Amino acid sequence: MTSPAPRGRRNARKQRRRRRFPMRYLLPSLLLVALLAMLMLRGYVHSEILADHRVRPPAATDRVPEKILDGGPVIDARSTTGPAGSLSIPGHRIVLTFDDGPDPVWTPKVLDELKKHHAHGVFFVTGTMASRHPELVRRMVDEGHEVGLHTFDHPDLSYRSHSRIDWELSQNQLALAGAAGIRTSLFRPPYSSFADAMDNKSWPVTRYVGSRGYLTVVNNTDSEDWKRPGVPAIIERATPRGGRGAVVLMHDSGGNRSQTVAALAEFLPRMQQRGYGFTNLTTALGAPSAHTPVTGFALWKGKAFVYAVGLSENVTGVLVAGLAVIGVLVLVRFGLMLLLSFLHARKVRRRHFSRRPEPARPVSVLVPAYNERECIANTVRSLVASDHPVEIIVIDDGSTDGTAGIVEAMRLPQVRVIRQRNAGKPAALNNGIAQARHDIVVMMDGDTVFEPATVRELVRPFADPRVGAVAGNAKVGNRDSLIGAWQHIEYVMGFNLDRRMYDIMRCMPTIPGAVGAFRREALDRIGGMSEDTLAEDTDVTMALHRDGWQVVYAENARAWTEAPETVQQLWSQRYRWSYGTMQAIWKHRRAVVERGPSGRFGRVGLPFVALFMVVAPLLAPLIDVFLLYGLVFGPTRKTVLAWLGVLAVQGVCAAYAFRLDRERMTHLISLPLQQILYRQLMYVVLLQSWITALTGGRLRWQKLRRTGVVEAPGATPGRRRSNDRRPVA
Repeated sequence: MTSPAPRGRRNARKQRRRRRFPMRYLLPSLLLVALLAMLMLRGYVHSEILADHRVRPPAATDRVPEKILDGGPVIDARSTTGPAGSLSIPGHRIVLTFDDGPDPVWTPKVLDELKKHHAHGVFFVTGTMASRHPELVRRMVDEGHEVGLHTFDHPDLSYRSHSRIDWELSQNQLALAGAAGIRTSLFRPPYSSFADAMDNKSWPVTRYVGSRGYLTVVNNTDSEDWKRPGVPAIIERATPRGGRGAVVLMHDSGGNRSQTVAALAEFLPRMQQRGYGFTNLTTALGAPSAHTPVTGFALWKGKAFVYAVGLSENVTGVLVAGLAVIGVLVLVRFGLMLLLSFLHARKVRRRHFSRRPEPARPVSVLVPAYNERECIANTVRSLVASDHPVEIIVIDDGSTDGTAGIVEAMRLPQVRVIRQRNAGKPAALNNGIAQARHDIVVMMDGDTVFEPATVRELVRPFADPRVGAVAGNAKVGNRDSLIGAWQHIEYVMGFNLDRRMYDIMRCMPTIPGAVGAFRREALDRIGGMSEDTLAEDTDVTMALHRDGWQVVYAENARAWTEAPETVQQLWSQRYRWSYGTMQAIWKHRRAVVERGPSGRFGRVGLPFVALFMVVAPLLAPLIDVFLLYGLVFGPTRKTVLAWLGVLAVQGVCAAYAFRLDRERMTHLISLPLQQILYRQLMYVVLLQSWITALTGGRLRWQKLRRTGVVEAPGATPGRRRSNDRRPVA
């Protein structure tokens, strides 16, 4: 034997493992944070977060200068020393202004009409819309129009502090910089009207915005197109009187603007025939352009923001599609589980099924064990109490805790102990198969106990010579803790109900390592237990299917196993399971194109396993992600009802599974919490397994710490149940 490593070297390795340990959580956590960030950004640019749609009623006007109330529609309050002034548009000049856009449907049509008639105007855009449709802002600038600010998400600024006003303006400018590479000096307050509508609440906002370098543009001609009064009415209200110049208010977003587009088609040529020109605001005033190019860091910052918004829109679209897919998958899976489990229950109740002849010959039970000191005695005692003749072979896989010695000290005549150097569970099982004396080989884990009838129930289906393996009913023995109860629900509903479904479909994906039986001839034909994957039970099951053997489920062959009791142990176990399942699917991928039994499994069983054991669990958290999204951004009531509906479907399936397994329903009390917390842990585990597989990583076998709390049947009164009753449907 090789000598153990020096203590200093072992300690150094342990320290490195401790330092590396958090890394397994890092990438899944970063992906989850990025996903939530994308959803938050989407809610932000859709005015679903931080939005406030309050509108202040009119107030007194005694603090507003008379020349502002009686002045033009352009208010210049930029001077910090002199009084504010106002500007009017010269005669026969019309400045068309469009608020609330850009809209992907109506803004292009407005731009088309302006371009057709060689007219220009000003588009007061919101940051939320500009960041979502940057290509339209670029088109506005490229076609010679001016762009102004209309805040980021259209709040009434009279309710806002100076810092919030600055934020609204800066975010609006950020969107313009990212969309078209410009800044603008034009601003229009949301919910504004004529200059004479300025009051004591809105005037301080205008003064403050002016101090930040902006011209405030209201209007003196309102088309009232937002009321959809009809095309003639819009044209009538937008027409200035007596040849005067005007700032005309229109909208290119916020609803159906078909009347606005139709009105422009008539209004533009009509007013041009009367001698009016349609110009930008600064052109009409004879002032420098309102646009200033953005360069350097500010430009890249704006581009990064617009890119992130676009990414969030695309990600959300993918997530919505994924949610639709997982919704269909969940309903299909639950529907199949209920229907096929019912058919399975009827099948096993039939008299000819329950009374088929049983092989009377003894069987070999293999117990691979590595450091199972706490559990091995209970395991062996449960096998000795079996009501079917058994040969018990304990294969000690290089244990360092005296596991083999404990079994030998029991001095049981039908128990043999085989010692080997540590080589892994598949090697231990192959060693046991080679030394087994009987044709039927039962395999179990060293932390599991059988009921007296378990072996007999496992052997019963082998009366059919086509059966190559039998899956037993693995149950959680330590279900008293919350995490144990969650695993108990998963075993009964997620594993055993699935096995009933797969049994009817003749594509059982896994013989559980805790309780399964094999025809030795079948194992010999496929080369025994493979060491190619970390899920040797799934691997060998798929190999048996491909070789033409039937794999069936024996629900009364119950085994009680010790489930992980900490999150760390659960993580290690499920990480290995999920990664090993992916390895097995990949290993047997050629079955999809093969003929015969292998092809049948490849085109039926393999897609089902991949879909329901790998893809669907990875998408399942989308239900909870959109639950949180709906709770934060709304509609809250519909979101809660939808989630409760999914939970109700799961509850029905779980209750039926518990009824079939004759389990107490009280454990289902924790089902809602299990669906919220436990599923997220399984999602992160599966995601980590995907990452490991895609990056070519290798996962080593990790031994779980056992406590030996699961005792032999009958040791704990009331825990075990009689298996004399037939299954119920």
